[in-house]
Amino acid sequence: MRALLLILFAFALMGQRDPILVPEVSQHDVEVRQGFTGTELLLFGAVLDPRGRAAGSDYDIVVVLKGPSRPVRLREKERFIGVWINAASSDFRSVPSFFAVASSRPIPQIVDEKTAAIYEFGTDYIQLSPSGAIDPEERARFKDGLVDLKTREQLYNQDFGGVQISEQVLYQARITLPSNVTTGTYTAETFAVRGGRVIASAMTEVEVQKVGFERKVEEYSQDLALVYGLLAVFLSVGMGWLAGRLFALI
Repeated sequence: MRALLLILFAFALMGQRDPILVPEVSQHDVEVRQGFTGTELLLFGAVLDPRGRAAGSDYDIVVVLKGPSRPVRLREKERFIGVWINAASSDFRSVPSFFAVASSRPIPQIVDEKTAAIYEFGTDYIQLSPSGAIDPEERARFKDGLVDLKTREQLYNQDFGGVQISEQVLYQARITLPSNVTTGTYTAETFAVRGGRVIASAMTEVEVQKVGFERKVEEYSQDLALVYGLLAVFLSVGMGWLAGRLFALI
């Protein structure tokens, strides 16, 4: 029985025409400690045929790196009688804390808009899962505002041309994680595209975590949130009182 299964598996591989992606990343663990200024990840790998040899035909590579998702509420500000007040708002259930795309060519030259939307090949196609009833135009405005904010914070970026392919076998892309990244598990998805169709995909993970004193503070704030909050208030009040006393003595 086992021999029969091995034979069937071998025939299945022989009938497999699409290539196989073998992805890797330079750092699977990123440590965030005091003075962390960011880091650069190298995402690289190979595209092979089912027999382990070079794929041997033209293809494009798209890499999508996403950080942990969180629910987000956006609010607009409007000026009323000289005062800025909260106006309209919109809720999104799943907002990536970090989002980066790198590709071997501009996305419109690789796939059509529908395929790009399915695989989130760019900040225009991020699936944020909006909640509640809202006008589509207003929803699009909030989404554009969110993407613009994240882009200015260097948390969202796209580099259409940032993937280098060598001899249609090896590929590599460099993506920078800024100092303000959120901790958690990041997913790096790699897609091989040929003729406007995704023919292979693979995923690897990167763990971003705080270490040392920063991690202890984070764990303390989560496990003993009330005590941590009271301590922060007392510390702020104490520092304010001490600063006032020092200025009074000058």
